[in-house]
Amino acid sequence: MPNITPEMLAFGFIWYVAFLFSTTCHEAAHALVAKIGGDTTAALGGQVSLNPVPHIQREPWGMVVIPLLSYVVTGSMIGWASAPFDPLWERRHPHRSAWMALAGPAANYSLMLLAVIGIRVGTAMQWLGRDPGTGQLTFPTLVLFVFFSLNLLLGTFNLLPVPPLDGSTVIMLFMSEERAHKYLDWLRGNSYAMLGLLVGLVVFRQFYQYVEAFATNLLLGH
Repeated sequence: MPNITPEMLAFGFIWYVAFLFSTTCHEAAHALVAKIGGDTTAALGGQVSLNPVPHIQREPWGMVVIPLLSYVVTGSMIGWASAPFDPLWERRHPHRSAWMALAGPAANYSLMLLAVIGIRVGTAMQWLGRDPGTGQLTFPTLVLFVFFSLNLLLGTFNLLPVPPLDGSTVIMLFMSEERAHKYLDWLRGNSYAMLGLLVGLVVFRQFYQYVEAFATNLLLGH
């Protein structure tokens, strides 16, 4: 267990607020696109909202308990959330379901790009940087970098084409309706969620550092 210091608590607070807001946006995007596509399941649960409460009520462990506990124990933060959908709607409209799945990572990438704009504008205007006295990043600078890093990670991880991640549904965009139905028979007819998640984590750890370096150099110039 890492030593708990005021700096660790402050950074944990920033990271958790960013996690809570980013995850809420991710799930709200799922719910909104599903509603537009004809499935009101998540909307009726109040999840077409940037209010985190309905999302926390659905996944209190993944959005509150585990993120905070993992940060205290390991110094890093993990968690999850989910939005309900109608399996019959997915069967009838596999491509709409794929767009619903893509909406979550798209929301994360949108937040990442907003953070990039904030960093670039703030740096150009000399609003951001390091504290002259301590050499530490100023509070707004740290917040923007956390939002950039977290949303790049969330968007990329969720696009992995393994169940239960969004990418396993997104790939139906590249299939015909008939092939998508057969794919759904396989995807929903097997309990591959835990295995898929483990495989996703292993694969993600192998390549994400290159994605992060590329995105940082391309978007932030360092």
